[in-house]
Amino acid sequence: MKTSTFLALALSMGAVDAAAQTGSQTGSLSRQDVRAVSPALERYADEKLANGLWKRPGLSPRDRSVVTLAAVITRNQGVLLPEQLNLALDNGVKPAEISEIIAHLAFYAGWGNAMAATAIAKEVFAARGIGADQLPRSAVDFLPLDEKTEADRAARVEQGTGPASPGLVRDTANVLFRDLWLRPDLAPRDRSLVTVSALISAGHVEQIPYHLNRAMDNGLTRAEASEVISHLAYYAGWPSAFSAAPVARSVFEKRSAN
Repeated sequence: MKTSTFLALALSMGAVDAAAQTGSQTGSLSRQDVRAVSPALERYADEKLANGLWKRPGLSPRDRSVVTLAAVITRNQGVLLPEQLNLALDNGVKPAEISEIIAHLAFYAGWGNAMAATAIAKEVFAARGIGADQLPRSAVDFLPLDEKTEADRAARVEQGTGPASPGLVRDTANVLFRDLWLRPDLAPRDRSLVTVSALISAGHVEQIPYHLNRAMDNGLTRAEASEVISHLAYYAGWPSAFSAAPVARSVFEKRSAN
């Protein structure tokens, strides 16, 4: 199937399924296509995802879309991305926010994955009439920086990582926390939600404690964080979710004790 046909099918499916705010959860394939190969998979997509997971309480449809986009982009799952982009837009994620999610994930999921997502998002945006006037500028007025919090973070990173890679420490401060994280078109809570979802999806459990704490400081509740892990079991795999769960539990317990 040519790329243009592939994307056109995905876009039309996204428009049809958008009213339910769940999509078909079969990506760029029709349910009939999936059924022709794996009837069980088609049933799970319908019963467990579209009419199960996506309708559960615990996360808003918008948050589920943000989490899913982060997972799909991180894992470079292009077959799922057109549908999930359409679903995210229908669930209230703004084009500017999607643009920032992709830019953010270039640093947390890799440049190639962000560029692959950009190629697909370009087609989705064009089909929906989303132009440059709806996207953030490259240069923006940054959000205020909490200097004390940043100084504490920088000191910990310098102590743990500085001897191994001074350049990494420098770029972490200058590129990420004094630039990327301060861009205003994606709220701090949403940046944290994207980051935690990407870390779980990539299996980087050692990075979860800092970013989960930051997410909760930015407004993510314990119940929402728990549901993020449950949601990601379907998109990043059960082992990734189970690897993240004890790390999250430790974070929850330490925060409750303080």
